[in-house]
This record gives sequence, structure tokens and C-alpha cells, in this order.
Amino acid sequence: MILATTDYITGKELQIMGLVEGSVVTSKHIGKDFMAGMKTIVGGELTGYTEMMNDARSIATKRLVEEAQKMGADGVVGIRYSSSAIMSGAAEVMAYGTAVKFL
Repeated sequence: MILATTDYITGKELQIMGLVEGSVVTSKHIGKDFMAGMKTIVGGELTGYTEMMNDARSIATKRLVEEAQKMGADGVVGIRYSSSAIMSGAAEVMAYGTAVKFL
């Protein structure tokens, strides 16, 4: 499965199959959330949240690929990511793109 943020794949003629997406809502446990709150006082990277968002992007991408595979796609182009806060300490990450078949 080829994944690309561009709307094309060099050297490939593409048949558009449709929109695919993957999403996840995730949070950190209260201990990590408390420690992140303390970190905001002194500043610096909130590594717990960085890890949470990296994991969430990975899960969302995996779900996008699974949806494309179910359609029989060879790749996904135009991949984009979005995120939003659901509540304090929880976020949704969505990956979406266009499933394509190589001609």
C-alpha cells in the first residue's frame, strides 16, 4: 500500500476509488495528565502528550489503510491529518485521503 500526501504518485495512472478515513479518540491516564499540568508551570515539552498524539496518528493511519484495503485499493493519495480536543486531556486524531487503484 503506497501512502502519499500528494494528489498523485509519480509514474502511476490512478483510478479513484473513494474517500477513506481512520480516526481515534485517545487520552492519558490521570497520573500523566497531572504531571503534564505540573510541567506547564515550568515550561517544556509535554512528552506524555507527544507520545499520545504520535500513537493516535499511527492508529488513525492504520485504520485508514485497513479501510482502503477493504476497497481493494493499491494506495491512498492526498492524505491529511486533523486533530481536535474532545475534553481536557483527550483528543481525536483523524486521517483521511483518497483510495486509488493503479491502472
